[in-house]
Amino acid sequence: MSVTYTCLIIDDEPLAQELIEEHVSRIPELKIVGRCDDAMQASSLLAKQHVDLLFLDINMPVMKGIDFFKNLINKPQVIFTTAYREYALEGFEVSALDYLLKPITFERFFLAVQKFFKAVEKRESVFVDKTVGEKTEAIIFVSQGHRKIKVDLNEVSYIESFKDYINIHTTHKEIRTKENIGEFQKKLDGSFLRIHRSYIINTNCVTGYTKHDVEMEEQELPIGSSYRGKVLDFFES
Repeated sequence: MSVTYTCLIIDDEPLAQELIEEHVSRIPELKIVGRCDDAMQASSLLAKQHVDLLFLDINMPVMKGIDFFKNLINKPQVIFTTAYREYALEGFEVSALDYLLKPITFERFFLAVQKFFKAVEKRESVFVDKTVGEKTEAIIFVSQGHRKIKVDLNEVSYIESFKDYINIHTTHKEIRTKENIGEFQKKLDGSFLRIHRSYIINTNCVTGYTKHDVEMEEQELPIGSSYRGKVLDFFES
């Protein structure tokens, strides 16, 4: 079965939306999961729906496409669309795969999509293909008010710090507790790795990495500069 990648069209011009959707329909590996007229609609959809690739108009009302993309926390790959050639350079400055000048021909569209497929292939080529930590039967308890909540460490994907609190992200829920991340790290086994002053990851959940971030399915977490050497040594040794 071939892999299908999800796409979102963000453009305030209905005709431009229709043309892009028509082009996407000719590429079996791509699937449209939504069409949005502006950044606000797109923000709402992205909060609920995983998206692999954005077709994003640069010049939109209320918020320009580039400003919208810069403010995204978990950024999909992006191909900018525009009627103005002068916006192209700004688009590449935010790591866009490509930009398409309207009206968009299928031939030019197809070339841009090939860049997306190559980017995916490159990312998958650095996926961790070795066991980076053995699963344990470790169970710990954390405080929530006057209660103690059980946490199975095998279900924890990563821990995120917010001042005096931490959020423990598991496969099916998020647990918040008042604790220092450094102290919490002492309770964890060798399958957990500190990658940033605000993040500890379960290395069994890692699906890929670069010098700048660690990928855990659709989630990307930054690698802090002071942790980079240790993190890269861990994955590359």
